[in-house]
Amino acid sequence: MGRGSGAEVPQVTRQVALAAFPKGCLAMRVRDELGPLFDDEVFRSAFGVRGRPGVSPGQLALVCVLQFAENLTDRQAAHAARARIDWKYLLGVELSDPGFDFTVLTGFRDRLLAHGMEETVLDLLLRRLVELVLVAPGGRQRTDSTHVLSAVRDLNRLEFVGETLRAILEAIAVAAPAWLRTWMDPSWQQRYRARVDAYRLPGAQDERDELARQIATDGYRLLETVFTPAAPGWLREVPAVVVLRTVWLQQFGRTVTDGIEEVAWRDKEDCPPSRARVTSPYDVDSRYAVKRGSGWNGYKVHLSETCDDPAEVGRPHVITHVITTDATVHDAAVVEQIHDRLDDRGLLPSEHLLDSGYVSAELLLTSPVERGVEVVGPVRPNSTRQAVQAARYGKTSFSVDWDARQATCPNGANSRYWTEGYDHSGRLAVRIRFATQTCAPCPARDQCTRSTRYGRQLTVRPQDQDILLERVRAEQNTEEWRARYAARAGVEGTIHQAVATTGARRTRYTSLAKTRLAHIFMATAINLIRLDAWWNGTALAPTRTSHLAALDLAA
Repeated sequence: MGRGSGAEVPQVTRQVALAAFPKGCLAMRVRDELGPLFDDEVFRSAFGVRGRPGVSPGQLALVCVLQFAENLTDRQAAHAARARIDWKYLLGVELSDPGFDFTVLTGFRDRLLAHGMEETVLDLLLRRLVELVLVAPGGRQRTDSTHVLSAVRDLNRLEFVGETLRAILEAIAVAAPAWLRTWMDPSWQQRYRARVDAYRLPGAQDERDELARQIATDGYRLLETVFTPAAPGWLREVPAVVVLRTVWLQQFGRTVTDGIEEVAWRDKEDCPPSRARVTSPYDVDSRYAVKRGSGWNGYKVHLSETCDDPAEVGRPHVITHVITTDATVHDAAVVEQIHDRLDDRGLLPSEHLLDSGYVSAELLLTSPVERGVEVVGPVRPNSTRQAVQAARYGKTSFSVDWDARQATCPNGANSRYWTEGYDHSGRLAVRIRFATQTCAPCPARDQCTRSTRYGRQLTVRPQDQDILLERVRAEQNTEEWRARYAARAGVEGTIHQAVATTGARRTRYTSLAKTRLAHIFMATAINLIRLDAWWNGTALAPTRTSHLAALDLAA
């Protein structure tokens, strides 16, 4: 595959492809409609110009995208580039082209990551679609996220520390075998020679605790030996050693009692939060998170797409942005990044549909002013006990005088304390508290507060945010708002397409950077699939209804 991605399709390749696919296919239509997508010059900074010419990076980019469009492995993708007529048509190569070894794809991805070119493929496709007026700024877009499982095995706590120590010993046995042989306890070869999941762990709790102490002691001994002057200095910089230090700091504690050192598990309260806690020695970027009662170890991917009515605007729905985070990052934390990137691409929407996980009062206020983007999404209801129980005095039962910095309760009493600060989530908040002497004799105390020592306390947002929140809470109960917001549900179909077509539910690679690159290829592949359907006149699938839900029970 020596020719650049901008070359014309060879005459013989064209003739054979048209004979084999008289009605065309995805790869051929992409070539005919979009032309050569990825120019080698764009990737020049990541590839040297000395020595023998290598495989065209533009062609490799196309192969990576087709690989995700058909959910192929590297070996299968390289074979398809060598054997399939439609792929050779898209790549613009001769039928006799021998292709490349599948390991070239790994090197290509590594080069993209090393030179910060992860989003280049999606950028180039969107730029071409803008030229063809198949995507445009303004209009509506929608965003949602889904969980992504890491490509490592889930381990319990004992398995995790055992496998972490075994992984570091494997790394040192490769990097410094002679040094390791001079001091390592011979029993370690028997204890750590096989993966932890290759044998059965003790069932009794006291035996498991003893095994944990043994693993912890061995790990501490290894770390202490690595950091002695007699050990090679470079050994301390081996990534596996850094991982072992981090894991042992997070999982174990050492205490000295009567001159005797004891090693034990850290209590759960002493362990770092999930956002900082390593969960696998083989993927240190992966994190454990829980959402709606379901936990997973891995990442989260956020997909943004256009969602105007294709019949009205004459354009298909395409993915405009994809961002990958570890599993613990809250949805609201990525909205600014999404808007920044869409702005860079010149594809900012005028209306952005988001679910409640992304929406905040600050975003609703600032986005229209700073970005010109109106955010449409539900805000969380007031979930305090008083607001939930209608017979009690919720926040709306109080009147707030923002100028006087005072609130008045339903019985006419005024608050005494007004404190501006931050809530537990780090957002601006105002705490309003009534005096104990005011609330104690109140006959409606049971309807207002359960505190026996203090008066009623209200926590509200700053004035502009508080007014906006109350207005949106009222609006989102109207049929007009619900009809406007209904278009957001379509992004669930995009998530399903990503999972069913490209296997997006589980990452193929370890590390956040490689997983993010895979999601960029995934989004580009889905766009090509959708464009092919658009060129074929295939209408969007209607919302599916189960047979049970479709029963006319009234009849």
